[in-house]
Amino acid sequence: MSEKQFVKSITSRDEDFAQWYTDIVTKAELVDYSSVRGSMIIRPYGYAIWENIKAELDHQIKATGHENVYMPLLIPESSLQIEKDHIEGFAPEVAWVTHGGDEELAERLCIRPTSEVLFGEHYKNIIHSYRDLPKLYNQWANVVRWEKTTRPFLRTLEFLWQEGHTCHETEADAETEARKMLEVYASLCEDFLAIPVLKGTKTEKEKFAGAKHTYTIESLMPDGKALQSATSHYLGDGFAKAFGIQFSDREGKMQHVHQTSWGFTTRIIGALIMVHGDDRGLVLPPKVAPTQVIIVPVAQHKAGVLDFAYKLKDQLGSQFRVNIDASDKKPGWKFNEYEMKGVPIRLEAGPRDIEAGQVVLVRRDTGEKIQTPIVSVEEKITELLQDIQDNLMKMAKAYREDHTKVIQSYAEFKRYYEEENGFAQAMWCGKRECEEKIKEETSVTSRCIPFQQERVADTCVYCGEEANHLVNWAKAY
Repeated sequence: MSEKQFVKSITSRDEDFAQWYTDIVTKAELVDYSSVRGSMIIRPYGYAIWENIKAELDHQIKATGHENVYMPLLIPESSLQIEKDHIEGFAPEVAWVTHGGDEELAERLCIRPTSEVLFGEHYKNIIHSYRDLPKLYNQWANVVRWEKTTRPFLRTLEFLWQEGHTCHETEADAETEARKMLEVYASLCEDFLAIPVLKGTKTEKEKFAGAKHTYTIESLMPDGKALQSATSHYLGDGFAKAFGIQFSDREGKMQHVHQTSWGFTTRIIGALIMVHGDDRGLVLPPKVAPTQVIIVPVAQHKAGVLDFAYKLKDQLGSQFRVNIDASDKKPGWKFNEYEMKGVPIRLEAGPRDIEAGQVVLVRRDTGEKIQTPIVSVEEKITELLQDIQDNLMKMAKAYREDHTKVIQSYAEFKRYYEEENGFAQAMWCGKRECEEKIKEETSVTSRCIPFQQERVADTCVYCGEEANHLVNWAKAY
């Protein structure tokens, strides 16, 4: 088999966006398909990306005072039925265990789609006084939701996530917690993943089942569709009343706790692929990239080249995530491979470079080649990694701004989504019927009511009645 056959091709993003995405997740070796419909095998490179995200988010979660716990995978049906709105919201997606070995179970067990019920039962047993509050717990786990339409990372039957579940004395404390954790998610997306987000509140129609308020961050993909990147919920005291989670307050009176839940999933890797990727493959922000610098020796069969490359790897390894490809594949194959995998910087070094006391640094985001003296290579790599991180965020923000439009009439709204995609900022009267009609007629949904409100019109974009809510709308994944 020739070397050329190993060079992996990718469908053009403009030609077929869905196939482009599939090509990247498989050919960049992020996932493989399993024998269960809608389930994915996360391969080492894909999992390394998740591990970096997880490590950063786990650090931020713990820095805000939360502790990690682990809850069971299975939930008895009777427990799930306790909170009526919650189970009704998840019923179509629930997977059930009906047999243990050869015996039919006396009660069905649900494979967790989320863990509010499990935390509720536990909190009832351990919370008794205001001195026990707040309870700030988080778990890293997998969940199962029986989706009809699936796509790797974006929507799968089983996915990985973290889910925080907290209890507080007051509504104000719980609301503060829910908003604080949304800010943690927004910071992670923007500062770590270079994905700009819009922050806001979900409408009643779109909020989490059983929640009082759902807060969300929404990001825009290069096909003009929005992706819900994370959510945080103020649950009120509904779960507390359903499960009997009470505490003796500072005056000795029994009160129900106020709760939150919030989650961030492997779905974000799908956003990472789409927001930054190009027709050559992944483009990874340096902060999340498993390998920040790949060293490719050129003419490595010549004396001293490999020794130089390994010495350089050891030198750089204390500051950066560095790898070396010393395989016998040709340099052109290697260049293609690491472009496919989105490695931020490729470092080339051959006999002439070594003799000249320099190396060549190649940026993945722009393709620019920079000849750099060996004596200053660490400083240059540090500078380039930050510049690449900033540039990816700048380009993603520019795309979002170019594909966000203020719209005042429904005729203009429909025309916008017939001709292109993106965020539409338009006023809404607050009626569920208008929201449902817009979705029915255009496939566009409300993504969030932004925290920072502006009045771009006086009337609802659909019905023409008085409106006080500015809403970000979009077609969505």
